[in-house]
Amino acid sequence: MKVKVVCRKIYDYIRYDLKEIAFPSSLPDPPHIKKRRKLTFHERYFVLKEASRLYAASWVRDIGPELRPNDYKKAEESEDMPSGAKSTKKEKEPSTLEDLAVAARGGMETLRPALQRVYMTRASAYKDALKSFIQGYQEGIQQAMEKKDSKSQQESDKPNQST
Repeated sequence: MKVKVVCRKIYDYIRYDLKEIAFPSSLPDPPHIKKRRKLTFHERYFVLKEASRLYAASWVRDIGPELRPNDYKKAEESEDMPSGAKSTKKEKEPSTLEDLAVAARGGMETLRPALQRVYMTRASAYKDALKSFIQGYQEGIQQAMEKKDSKSQQESDKPNQST
């Protein structure tokens, strides 16, 4: 081979094939996908600024209306209700997750009983569900057996009536 051809092949291998081996490209996009234009430096700055603001706001305990506007709309609607409607509403009990969070702050001594309560609640719910399933299953079997008995009784009565 000529030196020029060998050099070109080596150059092409390094330029295309080796690059693909070292850093494989992903599959091409489907034909119906339209590529977005690249953001300008100014647009990237605003995106980064907004993302960092939302991230910093998420670390606050009371997140605020800018991150959860729907929750605050509900609170405003409840404030618009007359005072009599508010008094009938009970204070809601803390959720299991809130209980565990408070217990975790207290250390292992307070966390162990909270976790035991969660496990016992789940175990009792599972036990109740299993009992109701077994009861329903037994009722279904009894109904099926009654239908089978009534059909066999009707079939045994039919030959007696014809004679």
